[in-house]
Amino acid sequence: MSNSVTEFNEYRAKMNDKILADNNKVIKRIFNLDTNAYAEGALDVKTKELLGLVASAVLRCDDCVKYHLETSHKLGLSKDEVVEALSIATLVGGTIVIPHLRRAYEFWDALEQR
Repeated sequence: MSNSVTEFNEYRAKMNDKILADNNKVIKRIFNLDTNAYAEGALDVKTKELLGLVASAVLRCDDCVKYHLETSHKLGLSKDEVVEALSIATLVGGTIVIPHLRRAYEFWDALEQR
């Protein structure tokens, strides 16, 4: 299962490199804005990652959920903290979020197995 983490990261890195190689100013600025938005500020980085995770789950973006799960894992967030955030996402997003919740659990398990 941890192969899914490797595959996700390799694909993401490959495609980000390809996208950024086109040197489109708007896309580069969006990528930069995204990076800077998650930097330490009035909210700490862990809180921002959990906010990103909740928003990603509610918007049903599996790639975004995986990204925020991995970053949360690297930051040392516990499974309990992540699951609590995902419970808020499921409450806000409704039952349509449940399939994404399943995949989030599966990906978190893969992260823990690494």
